[in-house]
Amino acid sequence: MQSGVEGSLWLAFLLTAVAGLATAVGSALAYLTKHTSKRLLAGTLGFSAGVMIYISFVELFSEAQRLLVGSYGKVAGGSVAAASFFGGMAIIAVIDFLVPSYENPHEGALVEEMRAIGEEHRLKRLGLMTALAIGIHNFPEGIATFFAGLSTPTIGISVAAAVALHNIPEGISISIPVYFATGSRSKAFWYSALSGASEPIGALVGYLALRPFLSDHLMAIIFAGVGGIMVFISVDQLIPHAKKYDEGHDSVYGLIGGMIIMAVTLVLLQAG
Repeated sequence: MQSGVEGSLWLAFLLTAVAGLATAVGSALAYLTKHTSKRLLAGTLGFSAGVMIYISFVELFSEAQRLLVGSYGKVAGGSVAAASFFGGMAIIAVIDFLVPSYENPHEGALVEEMRAIGEEHRLKRLGLMTALAIGIHNFPEGIATFFAGLSTPTIGISVAAAVALHNIPEGISISIPVYFATGSRSKAFWYSALSGASEPIGALVGYLALRPFLSDHLMAIIFAGVGGIMVFISVDQLIPHAKKYDEGHDSVYGLIGGMIIMAVTLVLLQAG
């Protein structure tokens, strides 16, 4: 992994911002399409999960374990790596627990489903609560994307692309209810954009809080925690929602395709 953290700082932050603001892309697409391709949605969500899971285990966790075992020994180093990995899962699980589940549709939504919901006041409340819930979830996702970008540019770009793909349908789930409740495309767009903006904010807060303490050992712990966060997001959100809209094996093919592309990318990176 790249040891010069400062050299990757701006790239990592840029990638995080692009991934977060993909919710605004979803908002824009919502106005251009009347029907959602379920196969495409299932495939892209599965692809995102495949990228995240492969990177988490093959690159982030394995490298974190190697560094920590080299410093503290097999038992202590392996224990710290495992604790950091499951600690990342615990962080995102606590956030899920604290955000009300009855109005927390943190998933890809079909354009036609969102347009079918009636009652203007309910629509506006649904859009606002969805924006808030997704914004809270995006905060640790921003930290994960940012520190993945600090590992190597290739991993950062891959994680950012995976996060962006699953943020696009989230933008739809925010913008459509707000638009049909208020009649304002600009309000719908900006609610989606502000929800996605929590990712670069999370990245900035995480970096500023940890910057005085950054070291190779701490970075290894962070990478293991990031791996845990991404695995949890994949298992808890991406895969179930991909299967929800699956009409065959598109989600599985997308997941395997994401893993294959990441495997080839990492091999070519190491060969270069």
